Parts: sequence; C-alpha cells; structure tokens
Amino acid sequence: MNAVVSAWNSLTSMSLILKISIGIVLGALLALLSPSAAMAVGVLGSLFVSALKAVAPPLVFLLVLSSIANQQNMQNARVKPILGLYLIGTFAAALTAVALSFTFPLELVLQTNNTSVAPPEGIAEVLNALVFKIVQNPVEALLAGNYIGILAWAIGLGIALRRASQNTRSMLIDLSDAMTAIVRFVIQLAPLGIFGLVASTIAATGFGVLLGYSKLLLLLISAMLIIALIVNPMLVLWKTGLNPYPLVLRCLRESGITAFFTRSSAANIPVNMQLCEDLELDEDTYSVSIPLGATINMGGAAITITVMTLAAVHTLGIQIDLPSAVLLSLIAAVSACGASGVAGGSLLLIPLACGLFGISNEVAMQVVAVGFIIGVVQDSAETALNSSTDVVFTAAACRAKA
Repeated sequence: MNAVVSAWNSLTSMSLILKISIGIVLGALLALLSPSAAMAVGVLGSLFVSALKAVAPPLVFLLVLSSIANQQNMQNARVKPILGLYLIGTFAAALTAVALSFTFPLELVLQTNNTSVAPPEGIAEVLNALVFKIVQNPVEALLAGNYIGILAWAIGLGIALRRASQNTRSMLIDLSDAMTAIVRFVIQLAPLGIFGLVASTIAATGFGVLLGYSKLLLLLISAMLIIALIVNPMLVLWKTGLNPYPLVLRCLRESGITAFFTRSSAANIPVNMQLCEDLELDEDTYSVSIPLGATINMGGAAITITVMTLAAVHTLGIQIDLPSAVLLSLIAAVSACGASGVAGGSLLLIPLACGLFGISNEVAMQVVAVGFIIGVVQDSAETALNSSTDVVFTAAACRAKA
C-alpha cells in the first residue's frame, strides 16, 4: 500500500512537461504494440479536446475583461514608449510567422469528417464576417464559441468598467482567477488527453505524423529565433542607436533561460526585476513595465497563434490573400495580449484566429490539441522569448536617444 501511495505522490509531483512527454511516449508505444487498443483510448483525447472547447470561451472573456478593467493610467512618461515597443514587437512577431508559414507551408493530420469549409474569397468577405461576428449577442457568442465576438465584448466592457468601483473591479479579478484555476485543472489532464490523441492518431495514420509535428515545431522555433536575434535587436538599435546585441544576449541568458524552464512570464517577474536593477535602469519605470509586459508583451504567443492557424488553413486547402494574412497578424497580436494567466494559454486563442477563415471550433480544437503535443518545447521557447523581451524593451526605452 505504501508503495502505491509513494508511486502516486511521485507521479503527482512531476512537472507537467515531464508527464506530457511520458504520455507521448506511452501513446506511441501503445499504437505500435496494439493498434486496436490505441484506437480505444482515443476517447481520452476526445474528452480532453471537449473540455478545452468548454473552458476556452469564458477564459478568454474574463481574462481580457479583467485585464482592461483593472489597468491603471500610466503616469510614467517612459512607460508609453515601452508599451509602443510591446505592441510593435508583438505585431512584428505575427507578421514574421505569416511570412514563414507562406514560405514553408505545413499541413496537420486533422479529423474533418469530410466537412466542407467555405473559404473566404478575399479581404472584403473576411472583414464582412468579422463585423457581423463582432456585433453578435455576447451570450450567443459565448455559447457558439465566437471568439471574435467574445474578444470585442470583453474589450468594450473592460473599457466601460474602468470607471466602476474598486469592489466591482476586484470581483472581476476574482472571477478571472477562478476561471484560470479551472483551466489549470483541465490542463493538468493534458497528459491523459495527449496519450489518447497520440495513440489513436499514430494507430490511424502511422508514425509519419510525428515528422509533421517536428516540422511544425521547427517552424515555430525558427520564427521565435528570428524575433529574438534579428527583429528585437533592430528595434533596440532604432531606439538607442547603440549595438543591441550585448543587451539582447544578456537578457536571453539571464531571463530567457530561467523563463524557458518556469514556463511562466508571471513567475519570471522577480528575475526580470533583478536584471533591470543590475542594468541600472530607472526603478519607477521597470516596476511598472515588467509586470505590464508579463501581461501584454506576447510576441511568442502571436507566433504560435499565427503559425498554428495557417497550418490549419493549409491543411483544409483554404486560399487566402495577403490582406487577409495581414489582418490575421493584427488579430493574433491583439488576442495574444489575452494569452497570459496559464501555461499554454496562447493555444486556447487559436480558435479565435481560425474563425476568420470559416474553420469550425471542432477542427480548431484539434489544432489546439496538436499544440499541446509539441508544447513540451513550444511553450517553453514562447515564454523565454516573451519574458526576455520585457527587459530588452524596457532597457531600450530607458536608454533611448534624447
């Protein structure tokens, strides 16, 4: 009995990354040894995807609503340029992801049940669908999983509630925290869900699907490296006129590596605050910009949302034009700002971007599940980019040319 308890305690104390890794390996082994059993345990994957579909809409709504309603006016003159850098960097990350996805188009293995997807014929149709989704009744938007409508209502109500009483705004924080706790519980079930998804997918399609996942991961990491080592240095050079690489590399080393293993921008705030102190930056500035960056500076999330969405688009054979792709970048950048609060949060915003192109939530949530499979590395790299960039842009603004 003691051995069983000890084994259970060891299992529950493992990191989520390790448990997901074990789930992937066990799923692949089961598919190899017993394809029929692998197909049977696929129900675990289906349950996991269904749970994600249930929790994602209220999570997006409450996170964005609470964040905007409780955001205070920034009085520090240096915070506004940092905020500008955050937004420019996030949008540039999404554009980079679009460019790489069009240069190296990837397809995923998805169960579409031969459902035909009516692709938009151009930017006019995309904008038309976007406008009508924005004005949908908020309750209907939540029930239907209309993420664009959810985002629009969350932003509108958040702005309106900034003048609400402190008690009301505190209640929104409590609701957001409660919803985040539920999502964290669902994500703790990811190892079982990934086990079922990997087992059933490999049993049905063979091990070639893993090669597709590795290509997807390579594309994501490549985009993040381009932002970290090319785009961010260019922005620092523009702001300061100085060689950006000593600062960029130090931030990657002292902030990025820690964030890679903690997988949480919020948990890495103390590390970033200490790094800003070591860089002798203005305390009144970084005490505001670092916590703010952990919430809205989400270049890595924008990359994930964009790459995964375009992989679904290519899989379904949807043809999109350049203006529609740029609109996707804008939507990804805006929605990425609501990706904080939970590990893997950016994945739950993929259906929002997929909705631009008529992709159903059923298919979009399969894409989310694929994201969890590669999330062992993807989420760590995403957090490392996001968190290290907080310090890079704060330092750039503090050292800006007069």
